[in-house]
Parts: sequence; structure tokens; C-alpha cells
Amino acid sequence: MTWINLIQRTIFLSLTGPGLVGNIIIFVRHIHTFVMGPEKKPIDFILIHLAFSHTIMICNIGIRGVAIVFYFGNFLGNIGCKTVIYLGRVARGLSICNTCLFSVVQAIIISPRTTPWRKHKPRTVWQVLPCLLLLWIFNFLISSNLLHSITSASRMNRTGIEMYIGHCYMMPSRQIVRWLFLALMILRDIIFQSLMGWSSGYMAVRLYEHHKRVLYLHSSRSANNSSPEIRATLSILILVACFLFFYWADFIFSLYIGSNLTHESTILYVKIFLLLGYAVLSPIVLMSRDTCVAKY
Repeated sequence: MTWINLIQRTIFLSLTGPGLVGNIIIFVRHIHTFVMGPEKKPIDFILIHLAFSHTIMICNIGIRGVAIVFYFGNFLGNIGCKTVIYLGRVARGLSICNTCLFSVVQAIIISPRTTPWRKHKPRTVWQVLPCLLLLWIFNFLISSNLLHSITSASRMNRTGIEMYIGHCYMMPSRQIVRWLFLALMILRDIIFQSLMGWSSGYMAVRLYEHHKRVLYLHSSRSANNSSPEIRATLSILILVACFLFFYWADFIFSLYIGSNLTHESTILYVKIFLLLGYAVLSPIVLMSRDTCVAKY
């Protein structure tokens, strides 16, 4: 075993474990709040779905990463390959969509009563449930091409292989089909990340204005850099930076792999680490952000 292999395995294990634990903590915490709390808050329901999608991401990336990083044989089979790759793609889409929905709903909640979008504030879980169901259906559909194109190495000869993904292979497909699904995924990412950036920026501005009013009504001694408003603003900015960095870095690498039809191990390692890094850091940022904004 070379030093590079040892470093790759160490990083992989150090990211997978804490990431899985962090998302499970978020999931259990908000399940408990949702079930045992006096009122069923839509924010808790959204975060339950977000943590669930992150858990699926980590589990799927973990299964693929074990096969690649630890040089295991093809233990998935044809159905296993289709299931793992398909659910991983769906979970990635659900992650960005649920995060966008969470940011938009939170921005509506803290907006002044005079704003036109305040009337769209969800007051019950049943008002956000249709949105969540549509997001699930939408992401299932735009990833459905993988059910046809993904297969295992044991079910084919390697002639005409287009992409190697941890002992699973993507078979050639028509150009129009490939670019149609790629265009839908790019459009989804641009729209939902733009909405997430706008809503997070709006919340940062609102919290900054709130902090200025606190300073005006009281005295400068009554506010400090550790106030909930300042912490919430910083958490929102970190959240936006985290999502933008990891999603667009993953997008660039995915585009490179898809365009060059490459299966170089280094590129695949970088892609795995980017996906795991996002899934590990996002629950930390979300827990900090949720705690701070909820107080406001």
C-alpha cells in the first residue's frame, strides 16, 4: 500500500463517519421536535427531508467509495449498481432542492408583514408537503435515464464503455438523450442555487438591519460580536459559501468526466471527496444556522 492510498483511505473514513453521524443527529433531533413539540413546524419537516437526503448521499457515496478506495471487487451486481448510482443522483438533487426550500421559507418567515410574499408564509406542514412531493417526483424523473444506462461489469464486455463509477459502468446513449438530461440537471442547479443565494442574502440583510435597530434602541455596549444576530448572519454566509463551493466544484468535475469520458482514478477520488465534504460540512452549518435564526 502506497502513502497516497493510505491518505485516500484515511480521508475517506474520516469524512464518511462524522458526516453520517451529523446528518443522523439532525434527522433525529427534528423528528423528536416534530413529533413531541406542541406544534408541527414546516421548518422541522423540511430539515427532516434534508437530513434524510444527505444520509442517502453519504451511504451511496460510501458504498461506491469502499469499492474504489479499498479495491474491493464488484459486490453490487447489476441491480445494485443501478440502485446505488440512481439513488445517489436523486439524493444530490433533493439536497439542493430541499436546501433552497428551507432558505426561501425561512426568508419568508423573517420578512416584514408589509412585504407581498409574507402572505405565502407556510403555517402548517400540509402547506409544504406538496412542494416536497413535487421535488421528490421531479428528481426521480430527471435521473431516470440512469436506470437504463447503468450496468455492472459482470453483465457486459467493456466495449463501448463511457464511464467508470466504482465497478459500475455507464453504457452509451443517444446524444439527444444525454444532453437533454444534462441540460435539465444544469437548469435545476442554476435555478435552485440562485433562489438559495437570494433568500440567504435577504436574510443576512434583514438580520443586519435588525442588529442596527438594536444598537440604535439601546447602546453600543448592549451588543457584541457574539450576539445571535451576528452569529446568524455569519452562519448564513457560511452556508451559502459551502453550497456554492461544493456544488459548483462537483459540477465542474462532473462536466469534465462526462465530456472527456475519463475514468482516471485521481479524478474519481476528487469527485468523491467533494461530495463527501459537502455532506459533512452542511449539517454543521445547518445546525448552527437553525439555532441562531430560530432565536430571531
